[in-house]
Amino acid sequence: MADDMKAAIGSATSRGAVLGAMFLMATSAIGPGFITQTTTFTARLGAAFAFAVLVSILVDVAVQLNVWRVIGVSGQRAHELGNKVAPGVGWLLAVLVVVGGLVFNIGNVGGTGLGVNAMLGVDAKIGGAISALLAIAIFLSKRAGVALDRIVVVLGAVMILMTAYVAIVSGPPVGDALRQTVLPDQVDFLVITTLIGGTVGGYITYAGAHRLLDSGLTGPEHVGAISRSSVVGILVTGLMRVLLFLAVLGVVAGGVTLAQDNPAASAFEAAAGQVGLRVFGIILWAASITSVIGAAYTSVSFMTSSETSPRRRNLLTVAFIALSTLIYVLVGTAPVTLLVFAGAFNGLILPIGFTVVLWVAWRRRDLLGGYRYPAWLLGIGVLAWLLTLYLGYQSLGGLANL
Repeated sequence: MADDMKAAIGSATSRGAVLGAMFLMATSAIGPGFITQTTTFTARLGAAFAFAVLVSILVDVAVQLNVWRVIGVSGQRAHELGNKVAPGVGWLLAVLVVVGGLVFNIGNVGGTGLGVNAMLGVDAKIGGAISALLAIAIFLSKRAGVALDRIVVVLGAVMILMTAYVAIVSGPPVGDALRQTVLPDQVDFLVITTLIGGTVGGYITYAGAHRLLDSGLTGPEHVGAISRSSVVGILVTGLMRVLLFLAVLGVVAGGVTLAQDNPAASAFEAAAGQVGLRVFGIILWAASITSVIGAAYTSVSFMTSSETSPRRRNLLTVAFIALSTLIYVLVGTAPVTLLVFAGAFNGLILPIGFTVVLWVAWRRRDLLGGYRYPAWLLGIGVLAWLLTLYLGYQSLGGLANL
């Protein structure tokens, strides 16, 4: 009886961790930049933006299916696999993730401050500092893993429900959006690559997969559950993108010109007045604090190994968040040049890390416990990989401009 109870508790904990992994990936992608990008591109392209959303979701699924399956089946983190493929590659990947994660986390903390300001009118720096303390409290709790999983799931659901409310209130031309999903009036490839970089670029690629390792759901015998989790996670991100797109589309289709300094806030206010503005504040805060948690958790996962104790990992995560917050409070935000530099770093993370993933899938069956990798999945992975090379090339241009 006692053994059955322990097994049930262990199973529930494992399911919670898997759900947490899916939402950690999704909510890490849904940050302040995600909201601004979606609003800006919708205002520029109108209903034609639906095609870009569809293509980016399909590419995201191709990337995450491969990343989750290789990391999940091998039971090893991306940098650990990298060092086994070619010594030093894993550490290079770790440096890129940690540096990029730290810089963008300053912006994420800033996003929480702006969210609190929109909700309650509190000074953005005070709101950012309080939000960071909340994130730190999660990792200092005795059951940090359970707390992490629950908060990302709850906040992810809050964001989706509130955005759905504004999407309904704004009354978007859904029929036109559906038509242009497959027959767009215009196609902007720069927008598509920007969306892809924003949802599977940088640390975001590995947020859910690394959290999955903590669930114990690893090895060839769990490949079905691993694949389903990766697809559901990216579809949650896609759902949020679609709802935000529809919410803003309803506003711009009605002839409203969005404010240049804060287009998303003005869209929500135009759709639902002061209530819409407060709802925007809640969504921005939830998107930002989950990105603070995701960036810190994933960056630290690249600084540690499978053998690192959970307590030490949590303390490093607390230090990472504290450093991000301190820089935000002192400087106000990450300097633009530093953000461009970190963005270029992020653009290099995907092609390097994804090359490792595909090489393991193709040539290193020994690291996958003898698992025979599906040729079709490797094929769509290679197609997505070619696109990541283009994104990486574009990022090198950003570094050259500096």
